[in-house]
Amino acid sequence: MSYKQVNFSRSDSTKFFKTLNKRVNQYFKENNIVKTGNWKLYIKAIVMFSLFFVPLILILTVAMPQWALLLLTVVIGFGMAGVGMNVMHDSNHDAFSSKKWVNKLMGSSIYILAGNVYNWKVQHNVLHHTFTNIQGQDEDIDAGRIIRFSKHSKWINVHKFQKIYSFFLYGLLTINWAITTDFKQMNSYLKRNLSYGKFPNPTTEWTKLIISKVIYYAFWIVLPILVLDIAWWKVLIGFFVMHYTAGIILSVVFQLAHVVPKTKMPLPDENGNMKHTWAMHQFYTTSNFAPTNKFISWYTGGLNHQVEHHVFPHISHIHYGKIAKIVKETALEFDLPYNEYKTTRKAILEHFRQLKSLGDEPTLAA
Repeated sequence: MSYKQVNFSRSDSTKFFKTLNKRVNQYFKENNIVKTGNWKLYIKAIVMFSLFFVPLILILTVAMPQWALLLLTVVIGFGMAGVGMNVMHDSNHDAFSSKKWVNKLMGSSIYILAGNVYNWKVQHNVLHHTFTNIQGQDEDIDAGRIIRFSKHSKWINVHKFQKIYSFFLYGLLTINWAITTDFKQMNSYLKRNLSYGKFPNPTTEWTKLIISKVIYYAFWIVLPILVLDIAWWKVLIGFFVMHYTAGIILSVVFQLAHVVPKTKMPLPDENGNMKHTWAMHQFYTTSNFAPTNKFISWYTGGLNHQVEHHVFPHISHIHYGKIAKIVKETALEFDLPYNEYKTTRKAILEHFRQLKSLGDEPTLAA
């Protein structure tokens, strides 16, 4: 079901979010630091871009065996996901830098993921961050008919096996961006007059989308085939492996934050009204994983701290580890859930347990 309008409660008699916001702001004030990125993030951006571009340069310039070429395309996939989670994500939340032009420039890195800035900001910043885990509103929990992420989605017989096949489909995320998703989303969002900020000129957006796709395909497929004389089937295999690697990483990171047993998927009432305020809603629908694992936090761009990210999306991820204690203590103080799994392994196991539960026939599972 899709609602024309969803309204979050404005009743916060406990003044939870006001208290939390004040405490987090006090942390930044007392430590005299800005909420956006700093040198640590800028260095990491260089590392992620290097992880993406260096293997590509090696593929194009150095003769090596086929297995080495294939391995390097996997590394490029890790780089793609790394750029997406660490650079593009913060930038398009205006959190990478305090300078708007820097955020705009770094946010454009989504084009190397085969995505589109306008589409991503609507789908992620507007729909996902506003209507988190609400069926019919949050497109991140809508995988069509093939995967059932919510108990409110229609069940079909094939869902019995989704705990087995879902992982293999996760890898298609970014390659779908490259081929079909962006065109479908832009058509839908422009018709619905959706935007993050000022509504753009439709002609301009369609022009940018088409030109960016032509350049993307020319760079990744046409150039290697025609100019570098690489066999077309090798190019397509490398292109697929690169995207498949990035797609699995990005998909799994998202699923561990929202499609796990601890998170809720509440629906509005018949009038489109939600039970909780927007801020409270985020604590019911979001979960952290491996919050103390430094490598996971570093590589995923702090997306393992989804609770902090959803409540404070304009704060750079490099601060999440520090403000997590404040967020957790305040949530528990106000009797709100603070969902987290101590390890990535535990979160993955729980995610697939959730897929199995959602894949069971509803009449039998009840």
